Amino acid sequence: MKFLLDTHLLLWAALYPERLSATATALLQDEQNMPLFSAVSIWEVAIKSALGREDFRVDPGRLRRGLQDNGWEEVPVTSGHAVATMRLPSLHKDPFDRLLIAQASVEGIMLLTADRAVSRYPGSIQLA
Repeated sequence: MKFLLDTHLLLWAALYPERLSATATALLQDEQNMPLFSAVSIWEVAIKSALGREDFRVDPGRLRRGLQDNGWEEVPVTSGHAVATMRLPSLHKDPFDRLLIAQASVEGIMLLTADRAVSRYPGSIQLA
């Protein structure tokens, strides 16, 4: 199964695996699964790291290389993903999360999130 991690879960998987839930850990350890990361998450890390956010103190280029070196596939951002954000209900205002939700929907993959607000969206979204 392919699944996309939201930015916080992606950071936890890469840097702080002890913070992951048992569900997220099991999904990541199952060799039949294919974890994906989004260009959106790398962009979010780059912006928030540059702003000095404590919870985003990581080099986005290094994070991307590490994920790719470990076999993770990257989901690029397309204009179709951007357009799909218009169809989302206004449950959550974060533009990064909204684009991740749209990507998962358009690509037909599950979004794994630690954010309860994100998990309220319709579609294949799992709170972990």
